[in-house]
Amino acid sequence: GRVAEASGEDPFLGSAISRAMVEGYQNGGDYLGEKPSVAACVKHFALYGAAEAGRDYNTVDMSLNRMYNDYFPPYKAGIDAGAETVMVSFNTINGVPATMNKWLLTDVLRTQWGFNGFVVSDYTGILEMVNHRVGNMLEVSIKALTAGVDMDMVSEGLLSLSKAVNEGLVSVDLVKQACRRILELKYRLGLFKDPYRYLTPDTISQQQQQQQQ
Repeated sequence: GRVAEASGEDPFLGSAISRAMVEGYQNGGDYLGEKPSVAACVKHFALYGAAEAGRDYNTVDMSLNRMYNDYFPPYKAGIDAGAETVMVSFNTINGVPATMNKWLLTDVLRTQWGFNGFVVSDYTGILEMVNHRVGNMLEVSIKALTAGVDMDMVSEGLLSLSKAVNEGLVSVDLVKQACRRILELKYRLGLFKDPYRYLTPDTISQQQQQQQQ
């Protein structure tokens, strides 16, 4: 899998690093303060380092005991530290793709861990479920949204949901919920007031001066 992007195989160490990185990136949640900060994204959720034979996109099949004790702790540490976003992994978990895994994205992430941010698919993660014979583009998009995915990276599958809503295949409330989660974070980040935050001539000059000091 993507073990090279992790912080080691020890759950305690991984959790400590995850927590520290989130706190550092997000400046304690003070997005509008003087110190530059960004919203952190915990990824790849979940178990991407346990794919069979170490192959990307491969299946993951493990006991709940090992899952909760060895693999989940660093993810949860990032969530507990206030990470605003979570990216879904490509792999399946016990036969169900993470991108449409409601147990993972809703039962565990939101209900058990209390996550209130937004969930984003991995790059073309929704589209690739079509190749894995999970359904056509409309069907996999509905399954992803229903499972708890709020933002679609690159696939553009969620753009087809207006058709699904009109045909009664998905609730408009689910679409509104996903939109609200994304817009609320953009508001807290100050992107409605300044969509190019930290990228104006003045802020770039200030950052350059700070680096020189």
